[in-house]
Amino acid sequence: MTVLLDTHFLVWLVLEAKRLAKFPWVDRYRPWGVSPVSFLEIQFLAEIGRLSVSNPEFTNTVMTDPRFFVDDIPLAIPIRHALTLDWTRDPFDRLLVAHSIARDVPFCTVDRRILKHHRIIPAELDKR
Repeated sequence: MTVLLDTHFLVWLVLEAKRLAKFPWVDRYRPWGVSPVSFLEIQFLAEIGRLSVSNPEFTNTVMTDPRFFVDDIPLAIPIRHALTLDWTRDPFDRLLVAHSIARDVPFCTVDRRILKHHRIIPAELDKR
């Protein structure tokens, strides 16, 4: 695993979204790391109508796709790191960034707040 994907990147890759054209470098990081936290976030987004995916089909697709590596880290590890991330109130952002910290692997996101505060991101996204 060379990067951990934020949930939006995971969805874009699975659905082959056109916006991926802005990130031609992302293929260099395969297999892409996926946190199980993203599966729960995707379910929440689907339940509130912000995302049109069907679970468990979406999750099963990711888990069987060799382009992805689902990093099934023990939950207590990212929770411990998430407790220190006071710059966000979004529980999914906290857990995903904490997962990246725990594994010391870059976090692939376009979320401005995360890019501003998280120290481990791919060089292609680092605008600092």
